Amino acid sequence: MMPAIVSEIMSRNVISLPPAATLAEARTLMQRHHIRHLTVQIDGRLVGLVSQRDILAAQESSLEQGTNDHFLQQHQLSEVMIKEVTTVSPRAGIREAALHLQKHKYGCLPVVDKGKLVGIVTDSDFVTVAIHLLEVLDAQLAEPSFDDVDQDELDLAMTPEGVDEQEAR
Repeated sequence: MMPAIVSEIMSRNVISLPPAATLAEARTLMQRHHIRHLTVQIDGRLVGLVSQRDILAAQESSLEQGTNDHFLQQHQLSEVMIKEVTTVSPRAGIREAALHLQKHKYGCLPVVDKGKLVGIVTDSDFVTVAIHLLEVLDAQLAEPSFDDVDQDELDLAMTPEGVDEQEAR
């Protein structure tokens, strides 16, 4: 059966940093964990979100000055993070969450329950769901249905070998 709600597909191990962390720390953490989004938290409460794109944009702005690494060390997440973060409930439907990501061109939705961050759902999670759906569809299409079987073949398959047809009835 396919997952129906966000809690069934979300990542529960959310990588977070405090707002005072540097852009360099965020970049290193993202590279180490192969992720593109970091939540920014204070005492388990979501206060912002920073993406790989936000860090790249900050790096580009400092390239003109030739102080790229210094810039990332000197600036905090609080300066570039998105503060008005759209979140989703763990009980939200995955279809609605996927449509929201697509409509707003978001790469992720933090999952919040009773004010606490409990997970994150990303566009990659929805690609995984799509792959699973395609595999299920392929398997269904590969299975022959009774509509595809000739009735004579079905009768032959149902009659035990070596048994007279009268006995089989």
